[in-house]
Amino acid sequence: MNFENNLAFAQTLDQQDPLREMRNEYLFPQQNGKPFIYLCGNSLGLQPKVAREVLEKQLNNWQNLGVEGWFEGNSPWMFYHKELKKLMAPIVGAKPAEVCPMNTLTVNLHLLMVSFYQPKAKRFKIIMEAGAFPSDQYAIESQVRFHGFDPKDAIIEVKPREGEYTLRTEDIVKEIEGNAEEIALVLFGGINYFTGQWFDMPAITKAGHKAGAIVGFDLAHAAGNVPLQLHDWDVDFACWCSYKYQNAGPGGISGIFVHEKHFNTSMNRFAGWWGYNEEQRFKMEKGFIPEAGADGWQVSCTQVMPMALYHASLQLFEKAGFMDVLRAKSKTLTSYLFFIINQVNKELGDEQYKIITPQTEADRGAQVSIIAKANGKKIFDELVAHNVLGDWREPNVIRLSPVPMYNSFEDVYKTGSLLLTISQSII
Repeated sequence: MNFENNLAFAQTLDQQDPLREMRNEYLFPQQNGKPFIYLCGNSLGLQPKVAREVLEKQLNNWQNLGVEGWFEGNSPWMFYHKELKKLMAPIVGAKPAEVCPMNTLTVNLHLLMVSFYQPKAKRFKIIMEAGAFPSDQYAIESQVRFHGFDPKDAIIEVKPREGEYTLRTEDIVKEIEGNAEEIALVLFGGINYFTGQWFDMPAITKAGHKAGAIVGFDLAHAAGNVPLQLHDWDVDFACWCSYKYQNAGPGGISGIFVHEKHFNTSMNRFAGWWGYNEEQRFKMEKGFIPEAGADGWQVSCTQVMPMALYHASLQLFEKAGFMDVLRAKSKTLTSYLFFIINQVNKELGDEQYKIITPQTEADRGAQVSIIAKANGKKIFDELVAHNVLGDWREPNVIRLSPVPMYNSFEDVYKTGSLLLTISQSII
């Protein structure tokens, strides 16, 4: 597509957008009586308008049914998670039995590593991306120490080449192959939080399995952002949060994926009552018998209110047509943002903003990360002051994420226009 840097062109794209009405399903924060151009879905997605209604329904169930809400009403809490599983599965390319909403992201990462990180004397190492989100780093370090290993010996971080910001798939695969005899686990993010790079998950999974390792992914920045096929890619396990691209509210409930090939294996796990076989759960007997599928990794009882907020958002994904439809718009949105940023640089006569997100559509999601050559934080603060809300990452990166569910091409154009105006006054 031949893009144009003008408002009329952006508005034409919006008129042609089959998802344009989805924007009306969300509430935009305001400042000085005007809505923000909200480009921060990579950190916290917008509130669906229906969220209040869905949450109110569960509050009414609590009020009117009390403890009987677990078994009575239109959506008894005992089985509520099953309604979500059917809607979660298409977002990550799984079977409903392979997914489950539960806990929060890092808690789930720990629980899954209990099962899937089983180091031996020789095969004990974990391969991960350098610069992974800190919570992943801390979780992996602590799991390694728990098993009696030194993180310096047990963790292999794959770094970008000198002068580059993103990882080459060939380098990841080479690192896996070069340590094949010692790797117990390959654990990557689906999308890197800093650069927005979408890793080649099928290639990483294939290489990890060829090396005899288990392969898992933290999908915090990928689930609800890009189309995933976890079952078909033969990924062993994954987990994600729901509050970024899936708009389930701050600190929203997490989700897990466990490939069905692991259902019938005897695996270590930290067990709890809610993961016990559903038909026998209330017999309160000793000896843990896991529920079938991913549900068997549950520990504590259903978090009804966070689950209700997730349910509200998942229904909008269903209405939008799930990930293939969203992905088609997302690729065009980010390509337009690339074009607009390059136009800003052209007007400034210098590469004031260096894009560090991959140029190739297949290697990125909705997020575009830019390095500001000078006065980055001041420029970011001015954007916020003028009702454009992305987010800032030290030391000099602005992350902008046009989300296909609720952002428009006009949002992208106006952001670029404002960025140029601010830059001309500050630089």
